[in-house]
Amino acid sequence: MTTGVDRSQLHQIIAGLSEGVILIEPDQHITWANAAALAMHGAADLAELGGTVSAFRETFVLRYRNNHVITRTPIERVLAGETFDEVIVNVRRTDRPDFDVMQRIRSLIIRDAAGQPDCLVLILADVTSQFQAEERFEKTFSANPAPAVICRLSDLRHVKVNLGFLEMTGYRSADIIGRSVYEVDVLNDARSRDLAIARLNAGETIPQMEACLRLPNGGTRFVIVAGQPIDMGDEPCMLFTFADLELRKKAETALRHSEERFATAFRLTPVPTLLCRADGLALIGINHAFTRTFGHAEDAVLGHELDAIGLWANAAQRERFGHDLAAQGSVLGFEACLRSREGVDLDCLVSAESVTIGDEPCLLAVLQDISDRKRSERDLFDAIETVMADTSWFSRGLIDKLGSLRHPSSSEPAPIRPDLTRREGEVLRLICQGLGDGAIATRLGLTPNTVRNHAAALYRKLGIHRRGEAIIWGRDNGFAS
Repeated sequence: MTTGVDRSQLHQIIAGLSEGVILIEPDQHITWANAAALAMHGAADLAELGGTVSAFRETFVLRYRNNHVITRTPIERVLAGETFDEVIVNVRRTDRPDFDVMQRIRSLIIRDAAGQPDCLVLILADVTSQFQAEERFEKTFSANPAPAVICRLSDLRHVKVNLGFLEMTGYRSADIIGRSVYEVDVLNDARSRDLAIARLNAGETIPQMEACLRLPNGGTRFVIVAGQPIDMGDEPCMLFTFADLELRKKAETALRHSEERFATAFRLTPVPTLLCRADGLALIGINHAFTRTFGHAEDAVLGHELDAIGLWANAAQRERFGHDLAAQGSVLGFEACLRSREGVDLDCLVSAESVTIGDEPCLLAVLQDISDRKRSERDLFDAIETVMADTSWFSRGLIDKLGSLRHPSSSEPAPIRPDLTRREGEVLRLICQGLGDGAIATRLGLTPNTVRNHAAALYRKLGIHRRGEAIIWGRDNGFAS
């Protein structure tokens, strides 16, 4: 067949196609190309294609996607009478280094009545944008710190894995690629595994759910997994992404153990203790010592407010306690008269501290029964009164001492100042200035709990129980300036 064959009608048919078409004669001459084919080679006219297959190879260098040079180009393969489908090649020009196009090429051989090749055809499609998008996806997928794997839906085998997944699990890439989702099970122990498997087989979105991945070292790792259908080229796939739950699980375990230890200590402490909500003071927990001392059973008082169970015997003390708690956030050694379920009044020291239980503000209160101590003090004073009714056989000095014990006199010399530490003195001075625990902590660079500890030691040394008494003592002893 010669180049003089009239193919004008064929040219008219294929001229407007969006695909590129190149016609080659069996004698190696490139006889025609439509506008799309010329554009895919950066050519203004047919002459730029070279005219012959040999000249075409001098201008255009074809490589596979792995950058290996093609020894038998598609144009040479069709010239040899070979038909093929979907060959992907990278096309560059030797005279224009900036020219770089990805083409998908297939061949067609038109034969005459005798079965001999009459016209050789290359059909081309520009897939540059597609491969650029795939390259961008590849870079983004690999660089994304969020763990991810991709499996092919046709056989459910993993085809891609990123560094984030490898670092999270300890797998190597070779352990993942080519293995099925059942061999490296990304849905292991998933909370809704049956739903996830059904969605995977149908190629549908898999909602977020907790799972527990098996690791190559025999351990496990808690994650949140989700699946999203995607296409890689023309291949339907599933993109699995993961969020690491290991730190959260460890924190939850530590919190649970901490709560268990708190519950054990709360239940077994020998001092009556109660836990109530900060808002309204509704009881949410009492210990055995509280039931033993005040007679209230747990199921009878939980959910009730302290006022409703008649715990406070003195309304004025209840009001003062509430005022101190609101002003300071905690109360230490508040002396009050509390009433048991049987109506018995008990002298108690009440200490309360704000705590958070399960993100809810609460109040932890310790009630120390000092009724026996108070009774002993009253018995002592009664004995003194009885003895002093007949003092004929006492010395004057002993009478004065007994009288001082019974009714301390303001004319007595000031007691010796307790041995306060430097920090306790600083805390007392700021208390006298009217600062609360938070402000004192900020001023001294301490935590509020540390300030309260210093205040407790201060109260103990001064033999007082309330902030107002500390202010009075401090002002009387030169701490008010």
